[in-house]
Amino acid sequence: MDTGHIARELNGAGFVVVPDALPGHVLSALSRNCDNSGPGFVPASIGRGAERSREDSIRGDVVRWLSDANDVDEAYLRVMETLRAALNEQLFLGLFDYECHYAIYAAGARYQKHSDVLHGKDARLLSTVIYLNESWAKDAGGELILYRGDDPKVIASILPQPGSMVLFLSADFPHEVLPASKPRHSIAGWYRGRVN
Repeated sequence: MDTGHIARELNGAGFVVVPDALPGHVLSALSRNCDNSGPGFVPASIGRGAERSREDSIRGDVVRWLSDANDVDEAYLRVMETLRAALNEQLFLGLFDYECHYAIYAAGARYQKHSDVLHGKDARLLSTVIYLNESWAKDAGGELILYRGDDPKVIASILPQPGSMVLFLSADFPHEVLPASKPRHSIAGWYRGRVN
């Protein structure tokens, strides 16, 4: 990955789309790991703590957190650690750690407009998504829609192209995932700062 390009785009626009972000063999291995017939996938929820609930009308994906105990997951986490160090060096973002999960949206599932910054917490600084499907037609849907702040105007509509990675400043870009005509596989993640 061209970390200089990523840093310049984040510093300017606040988001960047990186085509072919990973080597093909790494992407293929991650794609195989993102299989909802495997163990550990659970319906995603919204809210935190006692307010946590499953609301299919708001969020329809199933997720499994990556683990450094899994060789394939660990290879991806190493890539993201290298990126974290480079972005800290170039942008002084104070990115402290990274968390991520596989996300599978069945055909027709969506995630309504939301912010990755959790209420009462501001630890998530930089959001990431990498798309794992082997192919994606333009008319299949499933776009990631970015907004800026409270403005209802769409800033970007990003198709889930295989191997593409999207990075955006978590606090600046509310976003949504539109329904698709086929299952949509990805890894969603967040670089976090230190919690005071």
